[in-house]
Amino acid sequence: MPDLIWLVPGFPLLGFLVLVFGGRRMPRRAAGAVACAAAGLALVYALGALAFLLRQPADARRVTVALAPWIRAGNLDVSWGFLLDPLSAVMILVVTGVGFLIHVYSVGYMGDDRDYPRFFAYLNLFMACMLMLVLADNYLVMFLGWEGVGLCSYLLIGFWYEKQSASDAGKKAFIVNRVGDAGFLLALFLIFHTFGSLDFDSVFGQAVTRLDPGGLVAVLIALGLFVGATGKSAQLPLYVWLPDAMEGPTPVSALIHAATMVTAGVYMVARSSALFDMAPGVLLLVAVVGALTAVFAATIACVQNDIKRVVAYSTISQLGYMFLGCGVGAYASAVFHLGTHAFFKALLFLGAGSVIHALGGEQDIRKMGQLRKKLPITRATFLLASLANAGIVPLAGFWSKDEILAAAFGGHHYLLWALGSAGALLTAFYMFRLYYTVFEGKDHVDRHAAHHVHESPPVMAYPLIALAVGACGVGIIFGFPPDHGLYHRFVAPAFGGAAVHEIGTGTTVGLALVATIIALAGIALARAWYRTGAHPAPSRVAERYRGLYTTLVNKYWVDEAYDAAVVEPIRRGSVRLWKAFDEAIVDGMVNRVGDWVQGWAAGLGRFQTGSVPTYVLSFLVGAVAVLGYFLLAR
Repeated sequence: MPDLIWLVPGFPLLGFLVLVFGGRRMPRRAAGAVACAAAGLALVYALGALAFLLRQPADARRVTVALAPWIRAGNLDVSWGFLLDPLSAVMILVVTGVGFLIHVYSVGYMGDDRDYPRFFAYLNLFMACMLMLVLADNYLVMFLGWEGVGLCSYLLIGFWYEKQSASDAGKKAFIVNRVGDAGFLLALFLIFHTFGSLDFDSVFGQAVTRLDPGGLVAVLIALGLFVGATGKSAQLPLYVWLPDAMEGPTPVSALIHAATMVTAGVYMVARSSALFDMAPGVLLLVAVVGALTAVFAATIACVQNDIKRVVAYSTISQLGYMFLGCGVGAYASAVFHLGTHAFFKALLFLGAGSVIHALGGEQDIRKMGQLRKKLPITRATFLLASLANAGIVPLAGFWSKDEILAAAFGGHHYLLWALGSAGALLTAFYMFRLYYTVFEGKDHVDRHAAHHVHESPPVMAYPLIALAVGACGVGIIFGFPPDHGLYHRFVAPAFGGAAVHEIGTGTTVGLALVATIIALAGIALARAWYRTGAHPAPSRVAERYRGLYTTLVNKYWVDEAYDAAVVEPIRRGSVRLWKAFDEAIVDGMVNRVGDWVQGWAAGLGRFQTGSVPTYVLSFLVGAVAVLGYFLLAR
């Protein structure tokens, strides 16, 4: 089985090639079937890989498969190699499991799109690149998958490229991620310079002996890697691309937010834990940025009116919790939250897509309401996902998020714990503001659209139900008891096997009770304000704190600040260079050559009169001149 691990990314890559070269000639159903089959086979082989690891002793669950040599130049020797261990096994299960359900859902959601084969080709390539990233056994193969998911996000966010906003959003995602990728690349150069290798085994094995804890080299490597992670995983200050990514089709949003792209940064930090542990200051920075991002994005989500943007800012916030976990050393808990989050966040996006599909493309929650009876499956699954996201016991989000908060508390990072708890309160509030406004509250659905509202077809409903089961069960099945459940016992060897910040049972229970009370308080507030849709409090609060409300509605004017500080200076500088260099020098030189040729041509053109007698006379004069020359020469 380990020798065939390359088939996990291989099947989606094969599906991509089939659809690229033959998708246009296939029936529409066949194109969707090829894409789903590729994702499904990848899931089957991922399950087989997990079964293989479970049959091995705990200390032998690590297999490296070298497929072929790749680059050999001087001291650089990089092979195509994959690493199967508990961490990569968890990741491939998340990517293939959730990804397969999103593929199936897309068959119904994208059924009427004219570029149906192209969509599924991109979707398969997205999965293939993400699977290559998480299975890589060295940083260069990881970086290839890293750039691959960046390319696919650009293609899928801008899938409806005829729409200017979609095209701009795709370019924005691509450019912002290049900033983070520059940090990642610099870190890779420094890793190779320091260790003479990019292979994980070699680099991590030498980390303790080659790096001084807190030393300059260790700090620069960890900082470069973290800059790369902030771009991919949309953390402060490089988060701005992710809300605009909603311009792509809803299944794309689900795939980016749940199983690919944004989880890449968290995975990379967790995989590089041996390097980050040598830079405690950078680890603290990771935790601080994660906690601040969690609260920052949650405050914006509280006032958004686009159903997909609320969920998008929720993703940014939840990713903040994952980085908080990594920063306090709870890498296993961070990856556990990544896995549980994949289920309920994919469910939230696909549920939002079901609502949008039912309302003929409407995304403004102020034009919704009272949809619970018309969309019973969507409503029930969306409610479960909202509860899981809010961290209500025993659903998935409770176990993973509370482990991270407990680790922060146990590590004496009390301010970070407080920030995380504040984010949890806001999460519960904005999720149930969204739920009550869409499915309860007043009916604001357009009268013409109301007659056509209907539940999604089975091909879209079944993935919602499957994800709801995961959102309900994966936390308690694999995460109980906290820090010692099935998941933790399986993945512990990937992080040295040591438990992080052990705290007493009483403290654990107390923290869980506090977290539950906080979440219930957020839900109760949202219920009081939005369940009927007639409570005056939201309007009064917005009026009383108009400055704060305006700031949140405008998302702290971060995009405007970037435009003023970065985009506009570059644009103005580019215009000046265009005028001063391109037009004056490059174009000027070319134009001068053209003018010179044109002048000579005009002069020679005077001899081209078009008069035959003139040509005969010129011929005779020339002949006489030549004869005269020869006569005089004698």
